[in-house]
Amino acid sequence: MADLKFPSPHEAERIPGTEGWERMYPYHYLYTTEDPERKKYEESMFWFYDGLHYPEPMYPFDIIWDEAWFLALSQFNNRIFIVPPARGIDHRIHNGYIYITPVPVTDPEEIGKRAEFFTKRAGFYYENWDKLHDNWEAKMKEVINKLAMLEIPVPPEMEDDAVVMDGIGVSTGYHLLKAYDELISLGILAWQYHFEFLNLGYAAYVFFVDFCRKAFPDIPLQKITQMVGGIDVIIYQPDQELKKLARLSIDLGVDEIAMNGNAETVLAAMEGSDNGKKWLEAWDKAREPWFHVSTGTGWYHHDRSWNDDLDIPVSAMRIYIEKLRKGENIARPTEKVIKERDHLTEGYRNLLQSDEDKATFDQMLATARTVFPYVENHLFYVEHWFHSLFWNKMREVAAIFVEHKFINDVEDVWFLTRQEIKDALWDLVTAWATGSNGRGPLVWPKEIEWRKGVMQKFREWTPPDAMGQVPETITEPFTIVLWGVTSESMSQWAKLKAVAEGDLSKIVGFPGSPGDVEGIVRVCRTVQEINQLQEGEILVAPTTSPSWAPAFQRIKAAVTDVGGVMCHAAIVCREYGLPAVVGTGSATSRLKTGQKVRVNGASGEIDILS
Repeated sequence: MADLKFPSPHEAERIPGTEGWERMYPYHYLYTTEDPERKKYEESMFWFYDGLHYPEPMYPFDIIWDEAWFLALSQFNNRIFIVPPARGIDHRIHNGYIYITPVPVTDPEEIGKRAEFFTKRAGFYYENWDKLHDNWEAKMKEVINKLAMLEIPVPPEMEDDAVVMDGIGVSTGYHLLKAYDELISLGILAWQYHFEFLNLGYAAYVFFVDFCRKAFPDIPLQKITQMVGGIDVIIYQPDQELKKLARLSIDLGVDEIAMNGNAETVLAAMEGSDNGKKWLEAWDKAREPWFHVSTGTGWYHHDRSWNDDLDIPVSAMRIYIEKLRKGENIARPTEKVIKERDHLTEGYRNLLQSDEDKATFDQMLATARTVFPYVENHLFYVEHWFHSLFWNKMREVAAIFVEHKFINDVEDVWFLTRQEIKDALWDLVTAWATGSNGRGPLVWPKEIEWRKGVMQKFREWTPPDAMGQVPETITEPFTIVLWGVTSESMSQWAKLKAVAEGDLSKIVGFPGSPGDVEGIVRVCRTVQEINQLQEGEILVAPTTSPSWAPAFQRIKAAVTDVGGVMCHAAIVCREYGLPAVVGTGSATSRLKTGQKVRVNGASGEIDILS
C-alpha cells in the first residue's frame, strides 16, 4: 500500500466563496491546527469519505443522524460490548462532506482484557438473540408510535378558555418548545436502539470471515457472504406488498385501471367498482407500515417515502403487472439461492480436516445466519419508517417558522442546525408571548440564502476519497463489512485509483455478487428513473435502497458508486443471483446510458466495450 497516498486533512482544498462554512456544523467536527496534540492525531489517522451514507454534502440539520450514530456505534463498540480490537469511529467534516476513521486498539494486552468483557457481554446477546430481538422490536415500535402521536402545537392568537378554566397553567409556546425537544430526543433514542444489535451482527460476520480466511486462504469474500445468504428479511416486505397488489389487481380484473394515470387517478378510478374497492382495501392495509419506506437511504430530508409520493409505488407495481401479464415469475429465486448456498457450505465444510474445526465452522455460521436478518431489518424500522415520520414532523415545525416569517419556505428549515432551530423557537415564542417582533426574520432568511450558495459550491466540488495516513490493518467491524474498507481492499483501492487515472476502458470496484455478463448500461441516479430501465440492462446507480427493489426484476447486473460487500445492492443481487460491482467511486460519472460493458462481479472489474 506504499503507493497509496492521501492529502493531510489540514492541507485539504478550500473552496473560494465558502469562507465561514464551519458555522453550519457542530464545532467538534472540524479539523484543527490549534492544538498540537489534536493536530498530530488527525494527521496520523485514516479519514475516508463516507459516500455510502452521504453521496452529497450535508445539510446543517440533516447531520443529526451522523451525530446520532457517531455516539451510538462508538459507545456500543467501546463502552458497552467492548469489541477487543476496535474502539469506535471518529467523525470530521470538510467542505460539507463527512469523513470517518476507525479508532483501533493497538496494545495486545489491552485487546486481551477487552476480549474477556466482550465474550461475556456479546455472548449473552448471541445466546438470547431471539428473545432480546423481540424486546428490541417492541421498543422500536413504541418509539415510532410516540413519534407518530407527537403533536406539534401552533401558537394561537389567544389561548383557549381551557387554559384558564382547567387550571392548565402552561402555554402553547411552552408546549411547542417541549414538543421540539421531544422530537429530537426520540430521534436520538431511535438511534441508540439502532446500534443495540448492529455491531454484534457485523461482528459475528467478521468472526466467520476471519475463520474462513484462515481455513481457506484462497476463498473469495463473496463465497463467505453467500454462505450467510438466502434468509428472508422484512426489508423485502414493501416490495412483496407491491407484488401482492399486482397479483390482486389481475385476479380482481382491475389491472387495466392500475396501469393508467398517476396514483390519484388510479385510486379514484378504483372507487368505481366493487372489485376496485376490494383492491383499495388491500392497498390501504399495505400502506401501514410498509409504505413508510424511503425512496432513498432515508439519511436526507429529501428522501421522501412512498406515502409521501404514491406515484412511486404505483409506478413500481406496474413493472410486476407487466411481467405477470406475460406469465413471468416475479418471485425472488430464494430456493435456488438456498440450494447454491447449502452446496457451497457443504463443499467448504468438507475441506476442514478436524472435527473441532468443523464444530467451530458450524457454530460461527449458525450465529452469523441468526444475526443476519437484523442487519437488514433495522433499516426498515429506523432509516425508513422512523425517519419518514420524523422528517414530516420537522416540516410541521418549519411551517410555524414560515407563518412567523423566520424562513421563507418549509424546505428552508434544513439549512439550520438543530441547536439553531431551538434558539429560533425561543425567539419565536417569546415574541409571540410579548406581542413584539422576533429577531429571526432579520437573521435567518438572509443567512439561509448564503448557506444555499455555499451548499451549491460544495456540490460542484469533488471530495477526495480519503485524507491522512493509510493504516497497516483495519479491525473495526463496520468499516470492514459496511464500507468494505479492509486491509486487502486498501490494495484494491490503490489499483482502483491507478485505473481511474490511467485505463479509460476499465472501471474497478469491489466484488459485490459473483457472475460475468455483458449488457447495455442504464444510469439511474434516483428511484424515479428506474422505470426507464429496459429488460436485460445493467443498472448503474450511486447506491440503492429498498425502494429500488423492482429494478432487480429487469436488470442483469448492478454497479454502484459506493458500498461494500454488505451494502443493499450487493445483498439483493446475491439474492437474485445477479452480478454486482460496488464501491466503484465513479461509475455514474464515467458511464453513460447506452454504452455496452462487461461486468465481472467476482473480480470487481467493469470493461467498457463501447
